[in-house]
Amino acid sequence: MAAEAQLPDHFKCPISLQIMSDPVILSSGHTFDRSSIQRWLDAGHRTCPITKLPLPAHSSLIPNHALRSLISNYAPINPQQHHHPQTLISSLTSLSSPLPSKLDALHHLTRLSHSDSLFRRRLFNSPALVPALLTCLQHISADLRHRALSLLLHLSLDDDAKVGLVAEGLLSPLITLLLSAAPSDCRALSATLLTSLAVLHVNKATIGAFPGSIHALVTLLRDGKGRERKEAATALYALCSFPDNRRRAVECSAVPVLLRSADSGLERSVEVIGVLAKCKEGREHMERFRGCVQILTRVLRNGSSRGVQYALMALYSLCCHSEETVVEALRNGVLDICQGLVEDDNAKVKRNSSCLVQLLRGNTHRLS
Repeated sequence: MAAEAQLPDHFKCPISLQIMSDPVILSSGHTFDRSSIQRWLDAGHRTCPITKLPLPAHSSLIPNHALRSLISNYAPINPQQHHHPQTLISSLTSLSSPLPSKLDALHHLTRLSHSDSLFRRRLFNSPALVPALLTCLQHISADLRHRALSLLLHLSLDDDAKVGLVAEGLLSPLITLLLSAAPSDCRALSATLLTSLAVLHVNKATIGAFPGSIHALVTLLRDGKGRERKEAATALYALCSFPDNRRRAVECSAVPVLLRSADSGLERSVEVIGVLAKCKEGREHMERFRGCVQILTRVLRNGSSRGVQYALMALYSLCCHSEETVVEALRNGVLDICQGLVEDDNAKVKRNSSCLVQLLRGNTHRLS
């Protein structure tokens, strides 16, 4: 603690007053530890904790890589940095090890695995580590679960580990956490970890087929808070690039949840809608949802370039298979909007809008 007290004040988060492990810059220009500022935002605050000035509706957190590097290179910050990894792992596996020791061990293992990819791979190959982390995920301490998730997320950066973690049985405790009353940041981090695992094609199939996985993400998207919902939608997007998972998501009533989320401003949901519109079951559920075309039209008018791209994708798929959707799109002014998007700088927006313009122009007689 004496060594920590010698650290420069700007290494410490203004909210927690602890040394920052993941410093991020808020739109106000001030830096905070990610977990602390995320809790502030998830609690509904829409002002900067320091300036008290209003924040944008969708405030982004930009990693402060320069400060993170300074902190990690500052000698006094990690007095146990020369501890052998096995000593730290033993702190996790020992029944007599107190909670503070387990938390400290996870902290140092995560720091080391973040800064050294070779160490990270060696760490994953330690036979006792992953079982110990899975046990931590079931612990009553929310802090222990959160730190275990953080380390697992770092380990999952390597493809071999992505496969290995699924094989070791990570999916079951992850899904349990998604559906639990755990703190918001634990559930959000669980969804982030699923996204990381789903980068590999083989894992998309395994996760999608695992009982309750997609249902848990849909439930989190429906009932969660800001960051939880965004991470759940991101995980669904990653999983639904695998065709079989689109049908599974539709069967879990994902379409109405996604459309309501999109209508409330969560643009990541529009990306999943664009993917689900590729399958017959997804289109059928969208056609049955009252207001689907209006929601997608609002995204065309007000969304980001990526949101517009996927809204166009969904509308084109729907219009190709439904005359009723064509008429509804024309009545909502989609043709005029698309004609304005044909010259967009984004090549995908330009291509998708051109296709939709051609389709709608050939059906304008249906309005009469």
